[in-house]
Amino acid sequence: MPPLSRVGVLMDESESSSRESSPSDLSADDHSEMKELLDEASNVGRLRRGEVVEGVVVQVGRDEILVDVGSKAEAIIPADEAGIPPNEIPTAIHVGESIVAMVLETENREGHATLSLARAQTERGWRTLQRLLETGETLEAAVVDFNRGGLVVSVDGVRGFVPLSQIVDLRQPGAPDESVESRLEGMNGRQLELKVIELNRRRNRVILSERAAYQERRVRDRDRLIEELAEGQVRTGRVTSVADFGAFVDVGGADGLVHLTELSWAPVSHPSQAVKVGDQVEVLVLGVDREKKKIALSLKRLREEPWDKIDDRYAVGQTVRARVTKLATFGAFAEIEPGIEGLIHISELSDERIQNPRSVVREGDEVTVKILRIESDRRRLGLSLKQVQSDVEEADLRSQPMVFGDTEEESAGSWMGGARVIDTRPQGDASYSEDDEDTSKPSR
Repeated sequence: MPPLSRVGVLMDESESSSRESSPSDLSADDHSEMKELLDEASNVGRLRRGEVVEGVVVQVGRDEILVDVGSKAEAIIPADEAGIPPNEIPTAIHVGESIVAMVLETENREGHATLSLARAQTERGWRTLQRLLETGETLEAAVVDFNRGGLVVSVDGVRGFVPLSQIVDLRQPGAPDESVESRLEGMNGRQLELKVIELNRRRNRVILSERAAYQERRVRDRDRLIEELAEGQVRTGRVTSVADFGAFVDVGGADGLVHLTELSWAPVSHPSQAVKVGDQVEVLVLGVDREKKKIALSLKRLREEPWDKIDDRYAVGQTVRARVTKLATFGAFAEIEPGIEGLIHISELSDERIQNPRSVVREGDEVTVKILRIESDRRRLGLSLKQVQSDVEEADLRSQPMVFGDTEEESAGSWMGGARVIDTRPQGDASYSEDDEDTSKPSR
């Protein structure tokens, strides 16, 4: 917009020219230029109430701010319309700074227009919210208050509401029994990424959603991550949920599945036996299906396979402790260490003939077994329970001293040196007599 003085000069020149030449002497371009200048001149100094205008700060005082908005007189912003505490005005607003304000009055007694920074900020906030609602973009806003129904946030001076159902996570780690009000209070001052889902300026109503913004961000992050991931990569992630068939792990923007069989080398009947929600874990990327947007992960393959060095730790004939893990009609399975499981065949459970392994052992029993064979290439281990029992019985018998042979000095059945005397002579022997059947015990 040209200065008013320049417009006046041009108008004087035009008037002089019109006295010296007739209108027919002016070209069409001259007429168009004159019309634009006259229109601009007629608009100079005209402000409309409620209009948002831009100006330059020319003076900052304790009670008001003087602003040049291009009108015939400078406009003022009272301290109570600055939108900040009066004592902070000198440090927050500076001479020469461009500002946007709303016109409250077009002219006061001194001929100055009265402006408001606070109301302009609110207007800007409503315009921003309207644009974001139309485009579907997200915004960041600070939590300024809360109530039983949700959180209150501020967007350029406009207060919006985030209902409980639209908050991503109210749970605070380590406080599962904390009340909803306490959790909401703990979120006060936090910056949230939000999406506008409802806007009604007439009713001063703004509803925002953290959940919708989170879901959109997850989609973006997932698409980006799936393009980056490659088979064989190792990633650090967090367990987000557990299902019967496996656990889901967030590996930086997208969830991948660790199938039940990939959680541990040891048998796992449910994922909760291996991991829990919130655990930080390292996983190996097994595969990425970019078309279906699925990621397959493994926990166990980053750990040493127990069978790889089993020959270094165990040998045939060795006795070890084991835990019975499962019963079958043909025997019982027992684990000698996590991931190393062997079979105790039904014929190796007892010296007696049995029909069901349950008559000897139960799941969870801790037993001592002997290793009969190791087939590391086939991941098989043969174990025996009865042979351990036989060995124990033999060792027990060997620990009992026994005397065989001549009974001339001691009668058969008597005790000699703590050992029972057993007569080895045939009954027809002349030296044998019924008196030798003395079963008295030695005096102690």
